[in-house]
Amino acid sequence: MVQTPVIETTDLVIGYKQKANKRLIVHDALQIQLFTGELTILLGLNGAGKSTLLRTLCGFQPALGGQILLKGRPLSDYSQTELSRTTGVVLTEKTHAGGITVQELVSLGRHPYTGFFGKLKSVDRQIVSESMEAVGIADKSSHVLSELSDGERQKVMIAKALAQQCPIILLDEPTAYLDVTNRIEIMSLLRHLAVAQGKAILLSTHDLDLALRMSDRLWLLEKKRPMACGTTEDLILDGTFATFFKKENIAFDVTTGQLTIDKPAVPIAVEGDSKTTFWVGNALQRHGFRPSTAAESNFCIRCNSPQQMTLIGPDSSETTVASIAELITAIRTTFKNYSFK
Repeated sequence: MVQTPVIETTDLVIGYKQKANKRLIVHDALQIQLFTGELTILLGLNGAGKSTLLRTLCGFQPALGGQILLKGRPLSDYSQTELSRTTGVVLTEKTHAGGITVQELVSLGRHPYTGFFGKLKSVDRQIVSESMEAVGIADKSSHVLSELSDGERQKVMIAKALAQQCPIILLDEPTAYLDVTNRIEIMSLLRHLAVAQGKAILLSTHDLDLALRMSDRLWLLEKKRPMACGTTEDLILDGTFATFFKKENIAFDVTTGQLTIDKPAVPIAVEGDSKTTFWVGNALQRHGFRPSTAAESNFCIRCNSPQQMTLIGPDSSETTVASIAELITAIRTTFKNYSFK
């Protein structure tokens, strides 16, 4: 079944108009498709143009060239009211309207439907209530924003976008000010909303680990190279992802999904309990080694459990330890001629 994109661009040029009719081109010839029921994540280093792209796609700033189709119609054909009913936007900035209640702020999402006076009908109030329930903030409806945590405030802003009943939601670094647990919760929430409510959700982030775990598609944006778009796993396995983030002494490890220090590493075979082998591999990489297969190394770590690991040497000598701390000490002793940093 062929999907129909809700946002599609042809040769899109994004950037800023400057004085004397000059234009600062950030990117050109962008070919992009955004689909319903998916969480798409936009990745790029600072200054790559992520916010510029998002602002252009939602109509906050004009494109410098090319075309943006929104549900099959040129973006320029939409009135402000039509745009508000089609695209919900959550920006990076913290919300400082501390004196307004959660319900009042979420109710602002109904503005495209309530007219000049903004009077809510029963159907509007029901939608506001359902939006707060969907993000898990209904029990805070009467609280003022100043009483909420950063994570709760971000949920309120997402609920406001849901109250707009838009098929598309764009978010600019929605987890920028959040701690790790709140980042996971917000990303999981957005993934759920994309699938459960059939939303097309696009967000930018610097959180590489969550992006790889949560996204259906990635948009990779970097200056001086074509934008790469595709299913997350395909971009990883075909090497595209690694080329976008490779810098001097930094490389993407496709086996772990992490950016690592790119330097020669001594291979040590790791086998056994999957949970233990994962964290043993993490510790090995930090200390200049590389988890490998038995075919690559004369040394092996057999992981029976987190409390029983055995380092086996080329001469079949065995050193059994009860923690990763002890394992690293044993490795240091065994590889005493290895230069640690």
